[in-house]
Amino acid sequence: MGSGPDASVEQSTHPPHEGHAGLMTNTQSAISRTHSLALQKAIEQYDFDAARGYLAVASIGLPTHETVKAQHEDLDLWRSARRDPTAYDGIVENTRAHYARLVGVSVDRVAMGSQTSVMTSLIAAAVPAGAEVVCVDGDFSSIVFPFLQRADIRVRNVPLAGLADAVTDDTWLVVFSLAQSATGAIADVPAVVAAAARHGSYTYCDTTQAAGVYPVDASLFDLTVCHAYKWLSSPRGVAFLTVSERFDAALIPLQAGWYAGDHVWQSCYGPAMHLAPSARRFDVSPAWPAWVGAEPAIRMFAGLDIAEVWARASGLGDQLCDALEIPQQHQAIVTWKDPEGVDLERLIAAGLKVSGRAGRLRASFHLWNDESDVAAVVQALRR
Repeated sequence: MGSGPDASVEQSTHPPHEGHAGLMTNTQSAISRTHSLALQKAIEQYDFDAARGYLAVASIGLPTHETVKAQHEDLDLWRSARRDPTAYDGIVENTRAHYARLVGVSVDRVAMGSQTSVMTSLIAAAVPAGAEVVCVDGDFSSIVFPFLQRADIRVRNVPLAGLADAVTDDTWLVVFSLAQSATGAIADVPAVVAAAARHGSYTYCDTTQAAGVYPVDASLFDLTVCHAYKWLSSPRGVAFLTVSERFDAALIPLQAGWYAGDHVWQSCYGPAMHLAPSARRFDVSPAWPAWVGAEPAIRMFAGLDIAEVWARASGLGDQLCDALEIPQQHQAIVTWKDPEGVDLERLIAAGLKVSGRAGRLRASFHLWNDESDVAAVVQALRR
């Protein structure tokens, strides 16, 4: 295959998750089987022609037809001086409820914001002086850098495969992504959660590269964060934080503003402060147009069987691995070594949208992809 991916690519070594054993499908079954009606309708929400060869959802997702329509309507209301700011409140609350349903928590446990790093900074501020935080080596910087700003805490970085074993009685917080951005590898959630429980540690999981394509149960963790502009097909600027009741008292709403008030439009001026009693007190004021686009998309994903979505996406990933004669990775994000960017240049020259991260080529599959995208990658690399 010339300078295409070599057969020495590391295979993903994560075990099947307890409760999700069925997610590890063979290469063809998830793709060839009949889709559920809900999944088929979701697939039809994307511009099929425009999406051909788009394998970059791990960088930025594509909008649904409903999202584009909603944003156009919002722009028209704004342009014609008919947009009432208070009307955005219902949109935000509906989106919060859709997300809560998607990740399996009650809506009062969901806070909203715009960036994961900002939410992580709130959590980093809650770590007691002298405490240990365990992070994953090579994890996305937005959930690592805020902790590194605290000179009075200890941050220890460990390999993903050894994360559970690295937790000790000294560990106050375990920080990790459910799906790694650079490699697509899925964390061994049962092992990490069990280790944290044994040692009395808190858990903080970033689901940005998972929610919308891989089943997420946010109730398993003390804290989760998610930006919706990738697999949830939403505009950038829509992010969520879930806070367990166990961790609630440890988190201080340092970024509280008017939107964190118990009654938003009665909280515009100080000095009296009456914050929401729920996780909403950790809200920041929303970028309104972004939430208009996010509401229909997240509603759509909340109504899907995400295990079915994962079977389709990871099945396409394994089909690509088979075609390239590399070990199956059982992931929606397929990566292989490409330190000089040779394969990246070939694929981009062929009109395909992929990305390069940490010396690896990264091709990611979602609802709009099919077997023709696999064939296009293989053809471009063999050309």
